[in-house]
Amino acid sequence: MIESESGSNYEITVKPVKGWYQLRLGELWEFRELMFFLVWRDISVKYKQTALGIIWAIIQPLMAMVVFSVIFGKLAKLDSEGFPYEIFSYIGILPWQLFSSGVSSASASVVGANNTISKTYFPRLILPISDVLGGVVDFGISFVILIGMMIFWDISFTWRLLAIPLLLMYTLITALATGVWLAALNVKYRDIKFMVGFLMQFWQYATPVAYSSRLIPENWLWLYRLNPMSLVIDGFRWALLGREISLDFSVYLSIGVVFLLLVTGIIYFQHMERTFADIV
Repeated sequence: MIESESGSNYEITVKPVKGWYQLRLGELWEFRELMFFLVWRDISVKYKQTALGIIWAIIQPLMAMVVFSVIFGKLAKLDSEGFPYEIFSYIGILPWQLFSSGVSSASASVVGANNTISKTYFPRLILPISDVLGGVVDFGISFVILIGMMIFWDISFTWRLLAIPLLLMYTLITALATGVWLAALNVKYRDIKFMVGFLMQFWQYATPVAYSSRLIPENWLWLYRLNPMSLVIDGFRWALLGREISLDFSVYLSIGVVFLLLVTGIIYFQHMERTFADIV
C-alpha cells in the first residue's frame, strides 16, 4: 500500500507472467535508470582497492599481446597478413576480451544478486545487460592505446573506422545472447560456473584472435563463420587495417544465429525468472 501526496492510497500489484512469449522489453526502458546505476556501480567498484586501478584495463590486453607476439608471432611465425603481428593480434584481443568478460560476468549476474532479487522487483534481464555493458569502458581505454599503436606503425585511418560502433554493438549483442542463456542456466545448474571458463577458452581457439582466418580452408569457411566472433574480429581488422572480408551467405547465417540465440535466450530467461527468488 502506497500513500500519495494528496492523502489517497493506492496499490501496486506485481503479477507473474503467464506463458513463454511475452518478452516485456518495455520494462527495460521503464527501469533504465536502475540499469545505468548498475553499470556505473560495476565500473566504479571493479578496480576499487587495487594498486593500479583503471590502468589494469591497459595492462591486460597489452600483456596478452606480448604473450601472443612471442609464442605465435616469433616462435610459430603465424601469418599476420603483412602487418606487424603486435597490432594484428591486439586488434583481435580487444573485442575478444570485451566479449569474454561480458559473458563471464553475465553468466554469474543472477546468482550474484540473490539478496536483491529476493527483496525487490525489477526486470531481472537488467542484470546480465548491465554486466555486459560494464566492459565498454575498459574497451574504450584500450582502444585509445590501439589508436596510438596505429600512429606509431604509420597505419592510415580510413572511412571504415565508422563501422567500429556497429561492430562494437554486434560484439555486445553476441555477449548478451550467450550470457543470458548461461545466466538462466546457472541459477538451476551450478555446474555452469565451472563450464564458462572452459567454454571461453575453447571458443577463443575457434576464433581468429591470435591467427588469421585466411588459414581456414575454403571448404570449411562456411562452418567457421557460424562462430559470430570470427566475423567480429575480421570486421575489426577490416575497419582498422583495411584487410578484405567476403560477405557471403555464411556471414548472414552467422548474424541470424546470434539474433536467434538472443531472442530464445531472453524467452528462456524470462520463463525461468519467476523461479529465481526461490532457487538462488
